Amino acid sequence: MPSRLPLAVRCLCLALALALASATARPANAEALTVFAAASLKTALDDVAGLWRRETGTEIAVSYAGSSALARQIEAGAPADLFISANPGWMDRLEADGFLRAESRRDLLTNSIVLIAHGRDATPLALSPDLDLSGLIGDGRLAMALVDAVPAGIYGKAALETLELWEQVAPKVAQADNVRAALALVAIGEAPFGIVYATDALAETRVSVAARFPADTHPPILYPAAVTADSDAPDALPFLAFLESAGARAIFERHGFSPAP
Repeated sequence: MPSRLPLAVRCLCLALALALASATARPANAEALTVFAAASLKTALDDVAGLWRRETGTEIAVSYAGSSALARQIEAGAPADLFISANPGWMDRLEADGFLRAESRRDLLTNSIVLIAHGRDATPLALSPDLDLSGLIGDGRLAMALVDAVPAGIYGKAALETLELWEQVAPKVAQADNVRAALALVAIGEAPFGIVYATDALAETRVSVAARFPADTHPPILYPAAVTADSDAPDALPFLAFLESAGARAIFERHGFSPAP
């Protein structure tokens, strides 16, 4: 039998496939509003963009990736009109350096993180320092987004540290470029467990939730949104307001998000 690719290579391939899918889904219209959005928003935001298109007749081009990668692209001059991050940190950095339009920033959504398992019938687990999570993972891997850069990975690592589980599982963590790539590793069975947002687990039928991380084990999960300083798109502010409309809110809630306080 042919040898299997190393897990790191498979992570990279999955990330590239997700990026390609995002790119090919963009409308050809160069005048379309360009939105950079955290990968965990894809399923819900695609539906919101569809509602906007039906109501206004104008297109939205959305590029999905990890918040850290998108923020760095904006810093490098990428032509984004709107940025939606999965945590305040990257938005704080852009705001401090003058990359955001003054007073356009707002907190949009909240989320939670969960421990997922491959398959539809995960055995419920009680998260505590007594859990032998390393033993449950066995010779496999715990799929997570980049734990020092991508919000989902940062939240997940913080939760594991709070629960005194990080040290035992750290050698078995397989880091992916974004949370949807980590989700894909568990969905296809390359990793038996993973840590993703609750909304990601809801969007994937090949995984199930084994445990939910208490909110007090990690920093609050917030999705801030803002118009970029260089944007001259006339639809930028209207679409930002549309994200808080009743129709958009209903879509986000259907996909498991909650409105930010």
